[in-house]
Amino acid sequence: LTSPLEYTNEPYAIAKIAGLKMCESFNLQYGTNYIAVMPTNLYGPNDNFDLERSHVLPAMIRKIHLAKCLNEGDWENIRYDLDMRPVEGINGESRTEEILAVLKSYGISKDGVELWGTGTPLREFLWSEEMADASVFIMEHVDFKDTYRPGTKEIRNCHINIGTGKEISIADLAHLIVKETGYKGSITFNPEKPDGTMRKLTDVTKLHELGWHHKIDIEEGVHKMYQWYLEYKKNKEHTCYGNSYRYHGRRHRKPLLAHEYAGMSQTVH
Repeated sequence: LTSPLEYTNEPYAIAKIAGLKMCESFNLQYGTNYIAVMPTNLYGPNDNFDLERSHVLPAMIRKIHLAKCLNEGDWENIRYDLDMRPVEGINGESRTEEILAVLKSYGISKDGVELWGTGTPLREFLWSEEMADASVFIMEHVDFKDTYRPGTKEIRNCHINIGTGKEISIADLAHLIVKETGYKGSITFNPEKPDGTMRKLTDVTKLHELGWHHKIDIEEGVHKMYQWYLEYKKNKEHTCYGNSYRYHGRRHRKPLLAHEYAGMSQTVH
């Protein structure tokens, strides 16, 4: 909390900072034991795959999956996908021309997928179930006094970042998904579209010192995510949304479930 705020995210960032400082201030003034946590970009089961509102990783998985189906002429799975998750009112019952048109508007065709930006921004991703695991670990093993150095005169920045401390470029992520899905078409980037923030990487030193480390790297996570996407058979998609942080007082022990975290990450299409 020492650098200038990124302009396009400034209001959002201020709201998050206010929540963090409120927890910190209550602890210092009233002796409460709130622990504020700040997750990195999250993905996992029950993520939001809506092409109009989803985050970068689930959006890329769905786009590349649909392009693969188009490339292979697999209209059964294209229509099934759109029945599960309609796009701008287009579902599996829509005419072929309507389906092709709406997919093209999102950069999806049988020959290639167009993604926003240059592909150079770096992002960090955490499997949502690990976010839940880290949160439970913190609630059970961490007190407010553990979030700052003993003898510190000015106590601040007591929140705990939850992440992997590892990053991947958007281009490399796209090619990882291509490899996982077996897609044979091309991936192109449109530099006329915005990249968003060029780098988002959490400092997880404090979390590691407290004793928690992630276990699922992005390669395994993308595999698990795509398998979940293929196996999802419910009649209605359940998406979840949340803030970019959660904080808990020691008196409030009910943890958030893993699926509640999946839609919380912030990035660009």
